[in-house]
Amino acid sequence: MEEKEIMSFKDEEGNKVDFEAIARIFLGEQEYLLLSPLEDSVEDSNIFAFRIDEDTDGNEELNLVEDDNEFEAIKKEYKKLLY
Repeated sequence: MEEKEIMSFKDEEGNKVDFEAIARIFLGEQEYLLLSPLEDSVEDSNIFAFRIDEDTDGNEELNLVEDDNEFEAIKKEYKKLLY
């Protein structure tokens, strides 16, 4: 059985929120990470797309994808992985 990759972040109020990494997507040279909150039930599951960028020190930095066109391209690529 595959081990889940769990990542923890703090929300706007400073509360810890756990996410499960569900997929890594590559569009050209750009890498994306799809995360789903652990507390969501299956019926109302949300998936968030994060672009993996490098900061000025060369460290990985996750940035939420907010551009609709970029998000649609990621979603299309993810569907290809599922089918």
